Amino acid sequence: MIFQYDNTSIYYETHGKGQAMVLLHGFLESSSIWKNFIKPLSEKYTVILIDLPGHGKSDSISETHSMELMAEVVNELLHFLKIDKAIFVGHSMGGYVALAFTELFEEKVLKLILLNSTTEADNDERIENRNRALQLLKKQKKTFIGMAISNLFSEKTRLQFPKEIVILKEEVYQFTTKGISANIKGLRDRKDRTEILKKFPRTKWIVCGNEDPIVPISSSKRIAKDTNSEIKILHSTHMSWLENQEEIVKFLLFID
Repeated sequence: MIFQYDNTSIYYETHGKGQAMVLLHGFLESSSIWKNFIKPLSEKYTVILIDLPGHGKSDSISETHSMELMAEVVNELLHFLKIDKAIFVGHSMGGYVALAFTELFEEKVLKLILLNSTTEADNDERIENRNRALQLLKKQKKTFIGMAISNLFSEKTRLQFPKEIVILKEEVYQFTTKGISANIKGLRDRKDRTEILKKFPRTKWIVCGNEDPIVPISSSKRIAKDTNSEIKILHSTHMSWLENQEEIVKFLLFID
Protein backbone atom coordinates (compact mmCIF):
# COMPACT_ATOMS: atom_id res chain seq x y z
CA MET A 1 0.00 0.00 0.00
CA ILE A 2 1.05 3.60 -0.58
CA PHE A 3 0.34 6.75 1.37
CA GLN A 4 1.50 10.28 0.60
CA TYR A 5 3.81 12.28 2.84
CA ASP A 6 4.54 15.78 1.55
CA ASN A 7 3.71 14.64 -2.04
CA THR A 8 6.09 11.70 -1.62
CA SER A 9 4.98 8.07 -2.02
CA ILE A 10 5.70 5.96 1.07
CA TYR A 11 5.13 2.21 1.02
CA TYR A 12 3.61 0.40 3.99
CA GLU A 13 1.83 -2.83 4.95
CA THR A 14 -0.44 -3.83 7.84
CA HIS A 15 -1.09 -7.38 8.98
CA GLY A 16 -3.20 -8.95 11.72
CA LYS A 17 -5.25 -7.56 14.60
CA GLY A 18 -4.43 -6.52 18.14
CA GLN A 19 -2.01 -4.08 19.71
CA ALA A 20 -0.05 -2.15 17.05
CA MET A 21 3.61 -3.09 16.60
CA VAL A 22 5.74 -0.98 14.24
CA LEU A 23 8.77 -2.75 12.75
CA LEU A 24 11.44 -0.36 11.44
CA HIS A 25 14.21 -1.65 9.16
CA GLY A 26 17.80 -0.43 9.02
CA PHE A 27 19.99 1.33 6.45
CA LEU A 28 20.20 -0.47 3.08
CA GLU A 29 17.26 -2.65 4.09
CA SER A 30 13.50 -2.47 3.57
CA SER A 31 10.32 -3.79 5.12
CA SER A 32 11.04 -7.07 3.31
CA ILE A 33 13.51 -8.04 6.08
CA TRP A 34 10.49 -8.71 8.30
CA LYS A 35 8.69 -11.08 5.90
CA ASN A 36 9.22 -14.14 8.11
CA PHE A 37 8.06 -12.22 11.19
CA ILE A 38 4.63 -11.31 9.80
CA LYS A 39 2.77 -14.60 10.22
CA PRO A 40 3.68 -15.36 13.85
CA LEU A 41 3.54 -11.75 15.09
CA SER A 42 0.24 -10.92 13.34
CA GLU A 43 -1.47 -13.60 15.44
CA LYS A 44 -1.02 -11.29 18.44
CA TYR A 45 -0.36 -7.81 17.01
CA THR A 46 -1.37 -5.46 14.24
CA VAL A 47 2.02 -5.51 12.51
CA ILE A 48 2.88 -2.28 10.69
CA LEU A 49 5.71 -2.29 8.16
CA ILE A 50 7.07 0.74 6.36
CA ASP A 51 9.77 1.36 3.78
CA LEU A 52 11.55 4.36 5.26
CA PRO A 53 12.21 7.21 2.78
CA GLY A 54 14.78 6.33 0.11
CA HIS A 55 14.46 2.60 0.87
CA GLY A 56 12.47 -0.19 -0.75
CA LYS A 57 9.41 1.11 -2.61
CA SER A 58 9.39 4.52 -0.90
CA ASP A 59 10.59 7.66 -2.66
CA SER A 60 13.10 10.17 -1.32
CA ILE A 61 11.87 13.31 0.38
CA SER A 62 14.88 15.61 0.59
CA GLU A 63 18.67 15.89 0.32
CA THR A 64 19.04 14.67 3.90
CA HIS A 65 16.76 12.17 5.62
CA SER A 66 17.23 13.08 9.26
CA MET A 67 16.05 10.69 11.95
CA GLU A 68 13.50 13.34 12.96
CA LEU A 69 12.12 13.56 9.41
CA MET A 70 11.71 9.79 9.21
CA ALA A 71 10.03 9.79 12.64
CA GLU A 72 7.59 12.39 11.31
CA VAL A 73 6.82 10.11 8.36
CA VAL A 74 6.10 7.21 10.72
CA ASN A 75 3.88 9.46 12.83
CA GLU A 76 1.91 10.54 9.75
CA LEU A 77 1.45 6.88 8.80
CA LEU A 78 0.07 6.06 12.26
CA HIS A 79 -2.26 9.07 12.00
CA PHE A 80 -3.35 7.89 8.53
CA LEU A 81 -4.06 4.41 9.97
CA LYS A 82 -5.86 5.93 13.00
CA ILE A 83 -3.45 4.30 15.46
CA ASP A 84 -2.79 6.21 18.69
CA LYS A 85 -0.14 4.07 20.37
CA ALA A 86 2.24 1.31 19.32
CA ILE A 87 5.14 -0.89 20.33
CA PHE A 88 8.26 0.11 18.39
CA VAL A 89 10.95 -2.32 17.22
CA GLY A 90 13.85 -0.78 15.31
CA HIS A 91 16.79 -2.55 13.71
CA SER A 92 19.99 -0.44 13.55
CA MET A 93 18.92 2.80 11.77
CA GLY A 94 15.33 1.81 12.54
CA GLY A 95 16.29 2.06 16.22
CA TYR A 96 17.58 5.61 15.64
CA VAL A 97 14.24 6.49 14.03
CA ALA A 98 12.36 4.87 16.93
CA LEU A 99 14.39 6.97 19.39
CA ALA A 100 13.68 10.15 17.42
CA PHE A 101 9.99 9.18 17.41
CA THR A 102 10.15 8.68 21.18
CA GLU A 103 11.66 12.13 21.63
CA LEU A 104 8.93 13.76 19.51
CA PHE A 105 5.90 11.62 20.39
CA GLU A 106 6.76 9.83 23.64
CA GLU A 107 3.11 9.37 24.66
CA LYS A 108 2.52 7.21 21.56
CA VAL A 109 5.26 4.69 22.41
CA LEU A 110 4.07 1.76 24.53
CA LYS A 111 7.32 -0.22 24.46
CA LEU A 112 10.67 0.42 22.81
CA ILE A 113 12.93 -2.33 21.51
CA LEU A 114 16.29 -1.42 19.96
CA LEU A 115 17.68 -4.27 17.87
CA ASN A 116 21.42 -4.05 17.05
CA SER A 117 21.14 -0.31 17.56
CA THR A 118 22.55 2.44 19.76
CA THR A 119 21.51 5.71 21.37
CA GLU A 120 24.86 7.32 20.59
CA ALA A 121 25.78 9.67 17.75
CA ASP A 122 28.54 8.86 15.27
CA ASN A 123 32.05 9.51 16.56
CA ASP A 124 34.61 11.40 14.46
CA GLU A 125 35.93 8.25 12.82
CA ARG A 126 32.43 7.07 11.86
CA ILE A 127 31.58 10.53 10.50
CA GLU A 128 34.69 10.43 8.31
CA ASN A 129 33.67 6.96 7.10
CA ARG A 130 30.22 8.30 6.19
CA ASN A 131 31.80 11.10 4.16
CA ARG A 132 33.99 8.59 2.33
CA ALA A 133 30.92 6.44 1.69
CA LEU A 134 29.19 9.42 0.06
CA GLN A 135 32.12 9.84 -2.32
CA LEU A 136 32.27 6.14 -3.21
CA LEU A 137 28.49 6.02 -3.70
CA LYS A 138 28.72 8.86 -6.21
CA LYS A 139 31.44 7.14 -8.24
CA GLN A 140 30.69 3.41 -7.84
CA LYS A 141 27.22 2.71 -6.46
CA LYS A 142 27.29 -1.10 -6.87
CA THR A 143 30.76 -1.36 -5.29
CA PHE A 144 29.59 0.70 -2.33
CA ILE A 145 26.44 -1.40 -1.83
CA GLY A 146 28.36 -4.69 -2.09
CA MET A 147 30.96 -3.59 0.45
CA ALA A 148 28.46 -1.98 2.82
CA ILE A 149 26.21 -5.05 2.99
CA SER A 150 29.10 -7.53 3.27
CA ASN A 151 30.48 -5.54 6.21
CA LEU A 152 27.25 -6.11 8.15
CA PHE A 153 28.06 -9.82 8.36
CA SER A 154 30.97 -11.79 9.77
CA GLU A 155 33.00 -14.15 7.58
CA LYS A 156 31.12 -17.07 9.13
CA THR A 157 27.64 -15.64 8.54
CA ARG A 158 28.55 -14.63 4.97
CA LEU A 159 29.13 -18.33 4.33
CA GLN A 160 25.98 -19.26 6.25
CA PHE A 161 23.58 -16.96 4.36
CA PRO A 162 24.97 -16.50 0.81
CA LYS A 163 21.56 -16.66 -0.90
CA GLU A 164 19.95 -14.15 1.48
CA ILE A 165 22.89 -11.74 1.05
CA VAL A 166 22.58 -11.90 -2.76
CA ILE A 167 18.82 -11.20 -2.52
CA LEU A 168 19.47 -8.25 -0.18
CA LYS A 169 22.10 -6.78 -2.51
CA GLU A 170 19.87 -7.22 -5.57
CA GLU A 171 17.08 -5.32 -3.81
CA VAL A 172 19.36 -2.51 -2.68
CA TYR A 173 20.81 -2.09 -6.20
CA GLN A 174 17.33 -0.76 -7.09
CA PHE A 175 17.50 2.01 -4.47
CA THR A 176 18.28 5.44 -5.91
CA THR A 177 21.66 7.06 -5.31
CA LYS A 178 19.78 10.14 -4.07
CA GLY A 179 17.90 8.09 -1.47
CA ILE A 180 20.98 6.27 -0.21
CA SER A 181 22.93 9.53 -0.02
CA ALA A 182 20.12 11.26 1.92
CA ASN A 183 20.13 8.44 4.47
CA ILE A 184 23.93 8.43 4.88
CA LYS A 185 23.75 12.16 5.66
CA GLY A 186 20.95 11.56 8.16
CA LEU A 187 22.97 8.84 9.89
CA ARG A 188 26.10 11.02 9.96
CA ASP A 189 24.30 14.03 11.42
CA ARG A 190 22.09 12.30 14.01
CA LYS A 191 22.35 13.35 17.64
CA ASP A 192 22.91 11.36 20.81
CA ARG A 193 19.63 10.20 22.34
CA THR A 194 20.90 8.37 25.43
CA GLU A 195 18.94 10.74 27.68
CA ILE A 196 15.76 10.13 25.68
CA LEU A 197 16.01 6.39 26.35
CA LYS A 198 16.95 6.98 29.98
CA LYS A 199 13.86 9.14 30.56
CA PHE A 200 11.48 6.81 28.71
CA PRO A 201 9.28 5.48 31.54
CA ARG A 202 7.89 2.29 30.05
CA THR A 203 9.27 -1.08 28.88
CA LYS A 204 12.59 -0.67 27.04
CA TRP A 205 14.96 -3.31 25.74
CA ILE A 206 18.34 -3.32 24.05
CA VAL A 207 18.73 -6.50 22.02
CA CYS A 208 22.31 -6.96 20.87
CA GLY A 209 24.59 -9.43 19.12
CA ASN A 210 27.64 -10.81 20.90
CA GLU A 211 29.63 -10.54 17.63
CA ASP A 212 28.10 -7.35 16.21
CA PRO A 213 30.84 -5.51 14.24
CA ILE A 214 28.79 -2.30 14.00
CA VAL A 215 27.44 -1.94 17.55
CA PRO A 216 29.92 -3.57 19.96
CA ILE A 217 28.40 -5.57 22.81
CA SER A 218 30.45 -3.57 25.33
CA SER A 219 28.70 -0.41 24.11
CA SER A 220 25.25 -2.05 24.32
CA LYS A 221 25.90 -3.22 27.88
CA ARG A 222 27.06 0.25 28.94
CA ILE A 223 24.03 1.98 27.37
CA ALA A 224 21.61 -0.53 28.91
CA LYS A 225 23.11 0.15 32.34
CA ASP A 226 23.16 3.95 31.88
CA THR A 227 19.54 4.08 30.66
CA ASN A 228 18.06 1.46 33.02
CA SER A 229 17.07 -0.67 30.03
CA GLU A 230 16.70 -4.43 29.96
CA ILE A 231 19.24 -6.20 27.78
CA LYS A 232 19.02 -9.38 25.73
CA ILE A 233 22.21 -10.79 24.21
CA LEU A 234 21.93 -12.89 21.07
CA HIS A 235 24.55 -15.12 19.50
CA SER A 236 24.73 -13.05 16.30
CA THR A 237 26.46 -10.32 14.32
CA HIS A 238 24.62 -7.16 13.22
CA MET A 239 21.91 -8.92 11.21
CA SER A 240 20.03 -10.68 13.99
CA TRP A 241 16.73 -10.36 12.09
CA LEU A 242 18.19 -12.96 9.71
CA GLU A 243 20.42 -14.95 12.06
CA ASN A 244 18.07 -15.21 15.05
CA GLN A 245 14.57 -14.97 13.57
CA GLU A 246 12.88 -17.59 15.76
CA GLU A 247 14.46 -16.30 18.96
CA ILE A 248 13.45 -12.69 18.22
CA VAL A 249 9.89 -13.67 17.26
CA LYS A 250 9.52 -15.60 20.52
CA PHE A 251 10.93 -12.64 22.45
CA LEU A 252 8.53 -10.17 20.79
CA LEU A 253 5.51 -12.42 21.39
CA PHE A 254 6.19 -12.63 25.12
CA ILE A 255 7.79 -9.27 25.84
CA ASP A 256 6.59 -7.56 29.00
